[in-house]
Amino acid sequence: MPISVLTPILDGWLLLANLMGLILMGADKGRARRGAWRVPEKTFFVLALLGGSLGCWAGMYLFRHKTKHWYFVLGMPLILAGQILLACWLKIPLL
Repeated sequence: MPISVLTPILDGWLLLANLMGLILMGADKGRARRGAWRVPEKTFFVLALLGGSLGCWAGMYLFRHKTKHWYFVLGMPLILAGQILLACWLKIPLL
């Protein structure tokens, strides 16, 4: 399939993954405050690796959640940078 056909699908996937990352970060912050069941940390990283790194990273600072964990503070921007570099290397238009 040519990249022009895949671009709308990829855009939709990235939008959904980032929205999920943002919402999940906010939901986990609310659960932390209530002492309820939490979202496993690996879930955030899997979602970030699947394209939701920008949403997870934005959610970290919007909700002030996971910002004291070095592996989130360094990991999320590094995953995002790697994804941007991969998109540039593959010449995939970014949104």
